[in-house]
Amino acid sequence: MFKRILVANRGEIALRVFRACREMGIETVAVFSEADRGAAYLRAADEAYCIGPPKAADSYLKIDRVISAAEIGNVQAIHPGYGFLAENAHFAEICRSCQIEFVGPSHEAMQLLGDKNAARSLAMKSGVPTVPGSEGLIESEAQAMAIAHEIGFPVLIKASAGGGGRGMRVASNDLALKSALQQAKAEAGAAFGNADIYLEKYVAHPRHVEVQVIADTHGNAMHLWERDCTMQRRHQKLVEESPAPNLPQATREAMCEAAVRLIKAADYTNAGTVEFIVAPEGHFYFIELNARIQVEHPVTEMITGIDLIKAQLIVAAGEPLPFKQEDIKSSGCAIECRINAEDPEHGFRPCPGKITQVIPPGGFGVRFDSHIHAGYEISPFYDSLIGKLIVHQPTRHEAIACMRRALGELRIEGVKTTVPLSLKILEHSDFVEGRVDTTFIERTWTN
Repeated sequence: MFKRILVANRGEIALRVFRACREMGIETVAVFSEADRGAAYLRAADEAYCIGPPKAADSYLKIDRVISAAEIGNVQAIHPGYGFLAENAHFAEICRSCQIEFVGPSHEAMQLLGDKNAARSLAMKSGVPTVPGSEGLIESEAQAMAIAHEIGFPVLIKASAGGGGRGMRVASNDLALKSALQQAKAEAGAAFGNADIYLEKYVAHPRHVEVQVIADTHGNAMHLWERDCTMQRRHQKLVEESPAPNLPQATREAMCEAAVRLIKAADYTNAGTVEFIVAPEGHFYFIELNARIQVEHPVTEMITGIDLIKAQLIVAAGEPLPFKQEDIKSSGCAIECRINAEDPEHGFRPCPGKITQVIPPGGFGVRFDSHIHAGYEISPFYDSLIGKLIVHQPTRHEAIACMRRALGELRIEGVKTTVPLSLKILEHSDFVEGRVDTTFIERTWTN
């Protein structure tokens, strides 16, 4: 096992990794920007190095500065967390070329699966259901038109290197398709430096269900069941839960088995998430694989009792996972609400500023993962996520009641947060009864 690692991230996820390492007897090195200098969560690390100015492009995304900090800190591995460099195949390759282990998949697997079109092709070859559409990249307008007429409108144009909804357009007829192709290519080229696009049948009113997977270097590949991430706004998740409500057991098992087939085909190691959409009629389709730990990983930890960060470190150290597929049981129901410093009443406007008071909730089955405290200054330079409230109870009914109570107890003053919206969601009859799709937030709350 490693003796010392660097965490190439900040805030909540950095603190999460520091804690896991402390329990495993692993020393940690933190990196921080000038905006995070003096942040209380840095005290949980054994050492900390400043790597640049507040802007992420000048600090957390600077590969040379992260590697320099790792070399000065004399670490054996780097954990990237999520975001920033977590899915940067070039960074993973550089780490290993510098004899520093990257806590994640190989750069080859990351490159393969990071290209959505290549991942889709691999899924097809592996017998994983995919949405009807182009078999490869769209090379011309005429080709796109022919495919759209074959599978039927509406269709979805997607960027091969895309994420977060960028480079994605829906078209309902020929005229709209011509315009959407140009817009998607332009946005993808500007956002990712790659204008490649492909086309799929647009699935209206789907649910978003993902499968947590993990594989080691000893041939063990397995799933840790699914999470429902349907509750989202503009492709940004707000509430996650497991098990997915109203999902037939046969569908759940088929989806999890398909996810494992895919990572085996990709020779994938470490933790990852295979994402699917579930159509209203019940069919599920692969959409992408996230080659990193996810924000919502605590939901899986609560229902399985498995610490995913520790499992990541075990795999990265070359050790076999201490459990088999048959050992992984799903127990009870877990729900997570993301707590963002945003104002839902005004278009989810980011709300940086100083937090004047924090009173976290407690009680049986309640977990609050956060790095904030009274006096903490929320920076305008980074993502607005400031915490995650997770509950775990024997049944979904009890979990919803527990989350409502916990949200009511949570006090974060000085800035606007998404807590009031989370309460509205948990109290809505459609959510309670599991009658939601990915358009629920826009349809129900139009701000």
